[in-house]
Amino acid sequence: MLYNLLFPLADQVGVFNLFRYITFRTGGAIMTALIISFVIGPRLITWLKSKQGAGQPIRDDGPETHFKKRGTPTMGGLMILIAVAVSAVLWVDLTNGYLWIVLLVFLGYGLIGFGDDYLKLTKRNTRGLPGRFKLACQIGIAVAAAWLAVLVTAEPLSSGVAIPFFKDILINLGWFIIPFAVFVIVGASNAVNLTDGLDGLAIVPVMIAASCFGLIAYLTGNVIFATYLQINHVPGAGELAVLCGALLGAGLGFLWFNAPPAMVFMGDTGSLSIGGALGAIAVVTKHEIVLAIIGGLFVVETVSVIVQVTSFRLTGKRVFRMAPLHHHFEKLGWAEPTIVIRFWIIAVILALIGLSTLKLR
Repeated sequence: MLYNLLFPLADQVGVFNLFRYITFRTGGAIMTALIISFVIGPRLITWLKSKQGAGQPIRDDGPETHFKKRGTPTMGGLMILIAVAVSAVLWVDLTNGYLWIVLLVFLGYGLIGFGDDYLKLTKRNTRGLPGRFKLACQIGIAVAAAWLAVLVTAEPLSSGVAIPFFKDILINLGWFIIPFAVFVIVGASNAVNLTDGLDGLAIVPVMIAASCFGLIAYLTGNVIFATYLQINHVPGAGELAVLCGALLGAGLGFLWFNAPPAMVFMGDTGSLSIGGALGAIAVVTKHEIVLAIIGGLFVVETVSVIVQVTSFRLTGKRVFRMAPLHHHFEKLGWAEPTIVIRFWIIAVILALIGLSTLKLR
């Protein structure tokens, strides 16, 4: 909004020329989202406590250390939704089609997560929305986003998948690009959701991934940098760097209240929306496979659940003491801060590996 309102006046007021630069607006988005989080955070937490009473339901078969968290409110993802949405609308070029595609996924998945959290609280169980219904809603939104991305993106990128470490390979999937994009968006959303199980565990890797994809969006949207790095140039994708900045700022603000011991939990409201947004950004920037590297921690957590469920159904035995993986280490006796910080370190290492694909071609 500020770009659309003020940049046209740059000839009369020179300082408005700053809004031309994505880097300036990204910084503005970070600070705006951070300030919004700090301002609404305490009020939102107080309101959630007054409405939720006993707080998020705790699994009876979960780690014993979680029982002391009873009464902690959930739906803290509302803080992230509000901060990111307001900041993005303020700082991103509103004529950019990619912005609305990512916001469609972000807000749509946030609504699904809100419904899931609401049912968990009102029914006092850990199930929430029926799994098939929730998945169907996620797929429906992802199909719409993928179809719009194909329409907005020029050929051959609209139907192509880039392979990391190779500069000239772009696999044309045709209309199969839509189910592929749906898989990326839905998979990323649920992977972040599975990782959100300990205080601060999910939000820091999310911020790391958002920072990386902010850089990737900026580079792919700039023809000079894209040509130099021999990556696919996606005109207009640079604006998503501003949205990634909003995610980073909102994440920092949320972490202030989610740091151990957490004052509020993210809930599906936040985890589904953030994961879906990251997946949508990866689809737009044509770095879907790189997302699996940068977000490798989310992938490992998801695989641990798949392995656990498959093993138990086929053999009646569990591979891990409890899934997702972070619960396994809790059952082994690791302290929660130890697990969280070590997983953060892993997320940083994977992010560095993912970013190396930009140059190693």
